[in-house]
Amino acid sequence: MTATRYADLYMAKLTTAEKAVAGVPDGATVSLGMAIGQPPALLAALAARLRSNDLKRIRLYYKIAMEPLAKSLLAEDVIEKVDAHSFFIGGPDHEIIKRQVKTGLKLLSFVPVNFSQIPRLFEEIIALDTFVVTVSPMDGGGFFSLGTNNDFASTAARRCKRLIVEVNRNMPRVFGQSQVHVSEVAAIVENHVPLIEAGVAEPSPEGRAIGALVAPMVPNGATIQLGIGKIPSGVAMALEKHSDLGIHTELFSPAMADLVQKGVITGARKTLHPGKHVFTVAFGTTDSYAFMNDNSAFESYASSYVNDIRVIAQHDDFISVNTAIEIDLYGQVNAEFIGEHEYSGSGGQFDFVKGASLAKRGKSIIAIQSTARKGTVSSIVPKVAMVTDLRMDVEWVVTEHGAVNLRGKSTKERALALIGIADPSFRDELMSAARKVTLI
Repeated sequence: MTATRYADLYMAKLTTAEKAVAGVPDGATVSLGMAIGQPPALLAALAARLRSNDLKRIRLYYKIAMEPLAKSLLAEDVIEKVDAHSFFIGGPDHEIIKRQVKTGLKLLSFVPVNFSQIPRLFEEIIALDTFVVTVSPMDGGGFFSLGTNNDFASTAARRCKRLIVEVNRNMPRVFGQSQVHVSEVAAIVENHVPLIEAGVAEPSPEGRAIGALVAPMVPNGATIQLGIGKIPSGVAMALEKHSDLGIHTELFSPAMADLVQKGVITGARKTLHPGKHVFTVAFGTTDSYAFMNDNSAFESYASSYVNDIRVIAQHDDFISVNTAIEIDLYGQVNAEFIGEHEYSGSGGQFDFVKGASLAKRGKSIIAIQSTARKGTVSSIVPKVAMVTDLRMDVEWVVTEHGAVNLRGKSTKERALALIGIADPSFRDELMSAARKVTLI
């Protein structure tokens, strides 16, 4: 096909959001791009059909709900017509869970799954009728880019019966395996609205202290994985004097973009994909999206590749830094559960905890502030509410009070080591809890 033929095909499929979703049948299983990739016009059109009873009910799968989804399929007057399934609980989901508890009416189901395994669900288990996602404008070869979102989108887009894309000129064009061809698309809509910005998290004092402890553990030339938030930002800031760091990360953040622009991250010494910044999903700002756009150093791949323990483990000097909600005296990490409810999700944390621990000279680090709720609750506890990372796999744990390596330590040694980096005001309480069950 010539470029003219691709342009003709594009125009033939270009339509309104209302017409694009008109063929979605009652009871259809629907999914959408996660986070920044959620297409606002298409979601609004689907919600309008549900509100008017033109569409009776759908089964929905998604990860990290943002405003476009919250105002459409998860809206209070729509969600009862949606059998909603979330792979990772986000802000809008918390409000839904509160309503569930208050009314006793089940509105949202959580699907426990590691990020690396979500594409497999769409390959083998979830029979997907419709997938909707925001993409970059088409290039001369007829390809759209999934931009900020490869995750499970690149798999779901090819496993669904009906792929509908929302073209947005603000979505960056990203290389790697991020392309979807116009011939694969059932319908196209255009909606050039600003992308959602995750913003730059200013490091907390505790995040800076933790960063100062983590930085010496990261050798020059290491490949890193960081999350997003006040603690990962503190770690990123502490790495500014390093050289030739590389990226193989689930999440590409503004803090990482800053290190690339400062020349700290070059990827020159990476074992795999040297010189390339590899990720599966990006949260950022207008500036970081612009920096990624048409930049051949950036490559995205499905989470089934980026988060594959076997792929991660092939990187020499791989350093994984993740945070958590709490860790117990046995070394078990909870990164997803608060009280009696799911608060976030397992995400890809375990993938990187395990993968980094298997890499040559790799280190898996759990970086966690010692207290929560303005210092009123210890983040080191006798027993966690839910296990995200198994105690056999947890290695380094860092708080603002110190760093310990649990690998090879007995249960007694683990308990004493963790109490030693807990907030001083909770240490006596933790010692008593440990003695009560003869841990020490």
